[in-house]
Amino acid sequence: MAKSHVLVVDDEELYRRSLGRILSRVGHQVSEARDAAEALALLNQGGLDLVVADFKMPGLNGLELVRQIHEIEPDLPCIVVTGYGSAESSIEALRAGAFWYLEKPFDQGHLDVVRRLVEQAIEHGRLKAENRALQNEVRTKYRFENIVGHSGALRGVLDVVSKVARTDSTVLITGESGTGKELIARAIHYNSQRVERRLVTVNCGAIPEELLESELFGHVRGAFTNAIASREGRFSLANGGTIFLDEIGDMSPNLQVKLLRVLQERTYDPVGSSKSETVNVRVIAATNQDLPTAIRVGRFREDLFYRLNVIPIEVPPLRQRREDIPLLVMHFLEVLNQDHGTKIESISDTALEVLCRYDWPGNVRELENLMERITVLRGGGDLDVDDLPESLRRPATPALQGEAIATGDGAFRSAVDRFQSDLIRDALARSGGNKKEAAEYLGLNRTTLIEKIKKLGLES
Repeated sequence: MAKSHVLVVDDEELYRRSLGRILSRVGHQVSEARDAAEALALLNQGGLDLVVADFKMPGLNGLELVRQIHEIEPDLPCIVVTGYGSAESSIEALRAGAFWYLEKPFDQGHLDVVRRLVEQAIEHGRLKAENRALQNEVRTKYRFENIVGHSGALRGVLDVVSKVARTDSTVLITGESGTGKELIARAIHYNSQRVERRLVTVNCGAIPEELLESELFGHVRGAFTNAIASREGRFSLANGGTIFLDEIGDMSPNLQVKLLRVLQERTYDPVGSSKSETVNVRVIAATNQDLPTAIRVGRFREDLFYRLNVIPIEVPPLRQRREDIPLLVMHFLEVLNQDHGTKIESISDTALEVLCRYDWPGNVRELENLMERITVLRGGGDLDVDDLPESLRRPATPALQGEAIATGDGAFRSAVDRFQSDLIRDALARSGGNKKEAAEYLGLNRTTLIEKIKKLGLES
């Protein structure tokens, strides 16, 4: 493991050498500078993990040096050496952005104190740098130009997204399962003014109703059985940033009222608390359900719908943007080759034609899952039609139409049932019997799929 590189800056040679010996003894590489000018020259050479600078120096003092260092390398930690008992200078050092301070005089007896402080400062700097790199990576990943596709349908969506991202307006994203609603939500957040704060995602359909309120708004100790400590909710975690409420159509009427209050008043009550909390958060919601229909049957509040639907964005299904399928296929192959170490080199035009003809009930997610399956099983070489599942190679719709027209009374319903049965069997086969995944492939709710399985007699 490489040694950490520490720069010691002090105009007094005695203290500079003394601290240098202590740092060398605990395993660090040490460079020395007599003043801020020498320090900045060494900084420009790169490779530093920590700067330890004296508070009082001719020319730029330690505080001014720290400020300049943070303008050049904001993640490089600095420790300021102050006079013994100088509380005022220690506070000034922290305000200037120093990680911490050391008090003079120090000698070999301070070995453990110096070692711990230096290690903590270096680790803090590394974590800051890693976090900044991850943030930059995420922002790059969710730039608009990185969303794959050039169809008019997708470009129209991204045009709206680019405009709304700069605002704080509430957004409602609709579209079938697997179309990329969460990808759109992330693009909005990471291209907004709230990018420095958190994006918190909540899947309202995946959390039991009795737990969702606590998950969203938090709870106080003793609010319910097993609430042995207070807990911060997702709205609190997202304060200053964005909260993405996926599958909002599955939220219970009771919680819909409480969400409406957050949108109207920017306040909420943690479970079991009599004190309201104020929150500054942007809300993005998404659903694959038809909310106007849900309003008519009493499953969704009309006033909440209007609060959420300030900026509506409908993500088109893949069958309405077929010209994007070849681009998506090549994108997935490139990513999957990198992730799995596979070496798929190309895919034939005939295979691409088959993929473009298919209706993709599971949309982009279904296409991605299929490409992953094919890539892993094939391992390398060129993909052709024979690598595709039989269900994609065998067109079902013309056969269905011919059969329905050729037969008599009740034949249409019978043919539709057989067609649905084939689709469901194929989805179940591709998902290994997992009904949740099969429902996502088909663009259905899991409960709807289970009802169809029972109705069609497909239970094993």
